[in-house]
Amino acid sequence: MVSKWKLKAVVQKCISFLPMREQLNFLFQKHVTHGVDLTDEHFGFKVGHAWDHIHYFRKYGSPGPEKMILELGTGWYPVVPVFMFLTKSGMVTSLDIRSWMTRERQLNTISKLVEWDKTGKLVEYSGSFDDERWAKLLHIHENPGQYTMDDINKTMLFKPLLKDAANTGLPDKEFDLICSNNTFEHIHAKVLEDILNEFKRLIKPGGVMSHFIDMSDHFAHFDKKINVYNFLQYSKKTWKCIDNRIQPQNRYRLKDFTALYQKLNIPITEDKIFDRDMDKLREIKVHKDFDEYSPAELAVTHAYLVSKINPATP
Repeated sequence: MVSKWKLKAVVQKCISFLPMREQLNFLFQKHVTHGVDLTDEHFGFKVGHAWDHIHYFRKYGSPGPEKMILELGTGWYPVVPVFMFLTKSGMVTSLDIRSWMTRERQLNTISKLVEWDKTGKLVEYSGSFDDERWAKLLHIHENPGQYTMDDINKTMLFKPLLKDAANTGLPDKEFDLICSNNTFEHIHAKVLEDILNEFKRLIKPGGVMSHFIDMSDHFAHFDKKINVYNFLQYSKKTWKCIDNRIQPQNRYRLKDFTALYQKLNIPITEDKIFDRDMDKLREIKVHKDFDEYSPAELAVTHAYLVSKINPATP
């Protein structure tokens, strides 16, 4: 029997050559793989990332209602912007090359947040919400018919933009915090270099960048019979045949990302490694294309790269 992940890879590869491929992929993930559902697990990851970005902003920057925040990758659900609003951390501009968010998903995000508050799940996360802003969120939750998608965005001080992140056209030194979740691993090296150069232009002196990178095989999120290092057993040539344009995986390791930061003279003030499973890595016959990496370097699957941008940084 063909593995589930291989079937998904074939389907997405075929979809990637079709017109309206993003819409078709959404339907595939919604009705077949259920990869776009706002489950408790998915929401929990998003909430954790939101609090982490707020933590790093507080640790190395200076959050406040007037601060400007840039998010790379708006995604399906505006969890991070809502948390920035509720904690009075700043006003969020979010960049994506496609529009994934809908009014229904905005309301789903708010409903899930209210549900977690009522059941006490939010207690697991540090921090507190502003009472006045929480009341505004509750009003949307209790009176959804009074709010359009734009109304919700304006209430949450959130501006989603469809722009090329490497060439935004936004003003120099505009943002106090630039953050992303599960985005860098989908961008190829030259494009990511251009994006980081743009971020250098956009970040204020003394600003903070906080990026969470998932370097695991994303097919393992769907097929539990493979482990998170599965894609490391394939050559670059073979992986190019497997990979697709809809949800590409660059397979870069943390070593590659830190090397790019060094090349661009972006400081790494803190790098926090979350997962490294040497036993699972040993289950895979790693392809010789990865011989330049040590087992410890290959094993890192999740990490934050946090940068405090000093005024002297060119």
